[in-house]
Amino acid sequence: MDLVRNRASLVVDRTGLDALIRVLRTEGRTIIGPVLRDRAIVPGALDTTDDLPEGWHDEQAPGRYHVRHSDSGDLFGWAVGPGSWKSAFFPARSLVWTATQHADDPVVTEAPIDAPPVAIFGARPCEVAATAVLDRVLGGGAIADPAYRARRDAALVLVAECGAPANTCFCTSMGTGPGAGGTFDIALTELPGPQGWRYLLRSGSDRGDVMLRQVTGVPASAEMLDQRDDVLSAAASRMSRAMSASSVPSLLARNLKNPRWEEVASRCLSCGNCTMVCPTCYCSAVEDTTTIDGTVERHRRWDTCFGLGHSLLHSGPVRPTVRSRYRQWLTHKLSTWHDQFGMSGCVGCGRCIAWCPVGIDLTEEVAAIAASDGAVPVGIEKTRARS
Repeated sequence: MDLVRNRASLVVDRTGLDALIRVLRTEGRTIIGPVLRDRAIVPGALDTTDDLPEGWHDEQAPGRYHVRHSDSGDLFGWAVGPGSWKSAFFPARSLVWTATQHADDPVVTEAPIDAPPVAIFGARPCEVAATAVLDRVLGGGAIADPAYRARRDAALVLVAECGAPANTCFCTSMGTGPGAGGTFDIALTELPGPQGWRYLLRSGSDRGDVMLRQVTGVPASAEMLDQRDDVLSAAASRMSRAMSASSVPSLLARNLKNPRWEEVASRCLSCGNCTMVCPTCYCSAVEDTTTIDGTVERHRRWDTCFGLGHSLLHSGPVRPTVRSRYRQWLTHKLSTWHDQFGMSGCVGCGRCIAWCPVGIDLTEEVAAIAASDGAVPVGIEKTRARS
């Protein structure tokens, strides 16, 4: 928390937030933020704060997501919805190239990179942490994804610190929330007050400094910073689930034949919902289509390791059973991801728990494996059974 006190900070009311949105628009940015659509809070276009989910709150549990409305007037009184900001940098489907026939020779044209200047308004800290994971996986290394890198570099990120975690959240134990860390341009904390809601803004980059200088507000007092600390501490204390990012990798590595894999496979539908809502899953496949005039298009689309085709080789799928596919997903996400990228593939957002049709809870599965192993990693003992 001390780092916050060393940064430039500003307190605004809702009018100030609208002023910030106008500043972003004058830069020619498309503003994407949380909106209510189809009874869920999902990414959508923002023109003013009226588009934000005012008074809406989410209730989440294994296999359950529900929103309800109150007259509270808060704009950020929810945790996370089914749609993450991953799609802004890594679209669910994108054109790779087009091929046409000219005389006897095909002509292949690579698709131009579409990287419009985007402002993400209201990403949660766990989602900023997830973007850092994708930065390492897709944007770093010896061969970076040029489209991902271009979209990422063009984006400005405003993170909304979380004061309303869901029952399924466990970001505190993963070190990814509820306060903002990592790389962002502006951090926002929604604070209650006798005159209504106020918003503590602080810069996290040079671009953030430029934005805040164009917004009218008052400097944050020590009392306001203390109130922010209280909001985040209260949020952290309400999280009942936990998981140790440091001790789980070795636990899973030595339990590849644990009978728990068979037990969870008996419940798992192998539908891939968990990978589709996950903000860090990056598997993709390509598909080719041919039009009636002979034009060929290749698209890249999200894929899931729960599909038989994902591990298909010349003689058939390498992972033909649900047991093998669930084990692959969980051990990669929480264990071998560390070997590949030096970090966990999980940020504790809890989406995979809420959006699993049968309510499988990965923290519960890890806790069960730890119990049978005889070693309970730090943090897992706080995990609650299904609510």
